[in-house]
Amino acid sequence: MKKHSGTIIVILLALFAVINLASVITYPNEYKVIKTMGKISRVTTEPGFSLRVPLIQSETTIPKSRQLYDIAPTEIYTSDKKKMEVDAYIIWRVTDPVKFTQTLNSSTTSAESKISAMVYGALKATVSSTSQEELIASRDAALDKNVEEDGLSDLEIQDITSEDLQEETAETEDGMKVIDQNTRVISLSNKILDQLSRDYDPEQYGIEIQMVKIKKLDLPNENKDAVYNRMITERRNIAAAYRAQGESEAQKIRNTTDRETAVMLSEAQANADRLEAEGEAEYMKILSDAYNDPDKAEYYLFVRQLDAAKKSLENGNTTLFLDSDSPLASLFETEN
Repeated sequence: MKKHSGTIIVILLALFAVINLASVITYPNEYKVIKTMGKISRVTTEPGFSLRVPLIQSETTIPKSRQLYDIAPTEIYTSDKKKMEVDAYIIWRVTDPVKFTQTLNSSTTSAESKISAMVYGALKATVSSTSQEELIASRDAALDKNVEEDGLSDLEIQDITSEDLQEETAETEDGMKVIDQNTRVISLSNKILDQLSRDYDPEQYGIEIQMVKIKKLDLPNENKDAVYNRMITERRNIAAAYRAQGESEAQKIRNTTDRETAVMLSEAQANADRLEAEGEAEYMKILSDAYNDPDKAEYYLFVRQLDAAKKSLENGNTTLFLDSDSPLASLFETEN
């Protein structure tokens, strides 16, 4: 028994090795392509366990989940011959593992190289048909905010950190912005995808490009200062024009107000003079009626003379000169 125990162990180990080589385990996020002598014999798309013939059949694993590929930043000229720096990433997945294996040899690196070339062509066509002003307005209006496009839960991250992905997800939770109540901004990503579908056929490689997301759309560093200075100058000119227009309108208002004030003051002074003249006339009429007999007239004349004498004695004057015929002189005469 001891003699045969070593043989049994060897047989079991050999059997285990054969089973291990023959077993094919397919996970939910992958395809398994089984080749017989270099030719595809079958493709396993559902998760589970299956077998292959060791040494004769080989297996290749292809990712089923969506992939994220960050393409290199590039500079593209706009329709008005202005240079813009564009940085984007692509979300894609394998839809046909057979075509993917036949055309790209099951290589995600080869797929990303093809995708990069196709997306660059579509990106260049889209940007070069748009003016720089429109692109900057698109960037400021957050064209790539679309909740429906951002189901990123099953992505396998490549060339991008988790912080970047979390930041992107947080930014897109607000949804697409609205410029005004009646205008909804069209996604720049959708424009690129439309251009991509017109110019290229990713399905021939067994892949699908689901999203092209713009991370950065800005002026090249060497052009920023000049453009910003020009923008500052233009806005200063606009501000100066507004100030000049405002000052002109203010001066018109001041002139109109001064003219209306002068007219109102003139009319008020005329009314005051008229009322004063009417009052004086009425006063003289009342006095004339009051002293319209000889006795009252003589008394009135006497009172007026007293007032005149009183005024002449003001300011320290102690001497009063009277005519001998004056009624006041009789007040100072003494009887002998």
